[in-house]
Amino acid sequence: MSITLYKHNLEAYRSVMDMLEKVGKAAVIHPTGTGKSFIGFKLCEEHPDKKICWLSPSRYIYDTQLENLAESSDGYEPDNIEFITYARLMNYSDAEIEEIRPDYIVLDEFHRCGALAWGQGVEKLLSRYEDVSLLGLSATAIRYLDNQRDMSDEIFDGHVASTMTLGEAIVRGILNPPKYVQYVYSYLEDLERYESKISRIKNKRRRKQAEDYLDKLKRALDKAEGLDVIFDKHMRDRCGKYIVFCSNYEAMQDAMGKISEWFCRVDKTPKVYSLYTEDPSTSLSFKQFKEDDDNEHLRLLYCIDALNEGVHVEGISGVILLRPTVSPIIYKQQIGRALSASKHTTPVIFDVVNNIENLYSIDAIKEEMDEAVYLFRNGSDDDIVNDTFEVVDELHDCIELFDALENSLTATWDIMYAEAKKYYQENGNLIPIMSYETDTGYALGRWLATQRANRRKNDPSLTPERIKRLDEIGMSWESAEERLWNTFYAAASDYYGKYKNLDIPAEYVQRMA
Repeated sequence: MSITLYKHNLEAYRSVMDMLEKVGKAAVIHPTGTGKSFIGFKLCEEHPDKKICWLSPSRYIYDTQLENLAESSDGYEPDNIEFITYARLMNYSDAEIEEIRPDYIVLDEFHRCGALAWGQGVEKLLSRYEDVSLLGLSATAIRYLDNQRDMSDEIFDGHVASTMTLGEAIVRGILNPPKYVQYVYSYLEDLERYESKISRIKNKRRRKQAEDYLDKLKRALDKAEGLDVIFDKHMRDRCGKYIVFCSNYEAMQDAMGKISEWFCRVDKTPKVYSLYTEDPSTSLSFKQFKEDDDNEHLRLLYCIDALNEGVHVEGISGVILLRPTVSPIIYKQQIGRALSASKHTTPVIFDVVNNIENLYSIDAIKEEMDEAVYLFRNGSDDDIVNDTFEVVDELHDCIELFDALENSLTATWDIMYAEAKKYYQENGNLIPIMSYETDTGYALGRWLATQRANRRKNDPSLTPERIKRLDEIGMSWESAEERLWNTFYAAASDYYGKYKNLDIPAEYVQRMA
């Protein structure tokens, strides 16, 4: 009984061992579904006389990894691991940390170590065992909603033994390319908002142009097929298992109320399961879904975004992303639930958003694939297995009309700058809410957000001269997520200063100045 690593993981493992020998720490950043936990288990197998301290967000995630290991290695299970959750570690006393005495430390999902409380526990452990070899595993090193912190720099001093994007994994054939279906299921509020925006345009020519585009968009949307037709058309495995990700519990309940409407053409009596507990191991419904081998009915598991890391099910035919907006980490984790290095079928991903403006997440994965193809073509074409995958845009005409409508409502940069200057003079800041519009119908909130995004990605349209002009009128370059995080961090810091703990009651309210 032994672990046989896939080629990409074997290459990563060799790089890890070389880096551990040289500098004592190494990170592996591979996408969900590529089997990166096996790299850590291979370390355990090849060093049976060494004690490995394995840290993870939850016992359930670790147990699931052990199950996958046992299935792929004829029952092998390492007996030299001391497993600890990050939450448990943060409450360890100095004496308990002293008793661990590890030879290696593994930080699974190491981007989670950036969390305030969990990070303190990890920092205490690593400072006590600073000479112990350290391995980190994660699908990303970046904490997108935490000032873009790179945890591979903070914990591993930039020592990354192997890195791979989701796009590269698809290009190399490590993950099968999906069929990706884009759709919008709720747009009435969008149309009402645009009607209101157009009515406030004072320039008659601009208003008439925008009204024409809006009328064309309405007619195109009226002709668009419903979700029942979309699922009927693209669910190849009509008795398969699909995970439906919802933004929160209320959204999940709402979506479950539409099951008969959305899936009636695929299966009039689908089997429905739900998962909303933070610990999937305690959910009888989730256990039943995993064990359900009924191949005569469609099987749907509804769960909420917060559970992405713990939701691992073999034999998934696809995922349905019912999302407003989502962070890059969560978005790729959800896609990863349908992709696996051991899977040889083509999964289907339904990206179903509730407003037109959020239909562009797939572009990030396309860019990753383009970058990988470019690099491999300058090296060895043998590494290119897939250079594209099927993207079905069920609202292509509508999106073109939406873009034309947006463009017709967009003023020149100088006009928007003048509106921003006026807002600053009246309010003393440049942080209006995203949906804020001026009295004349200009989307100032969205324009300012675009300037922030352009600066983060070094867009050439935002020249140094324009940055200087915005700075002069008090531009805040923090994103809304960064401002929110900083606000709550300040509140948490204030609470800790008063009470010397972060065991904050659910009903506690911090009044901010």
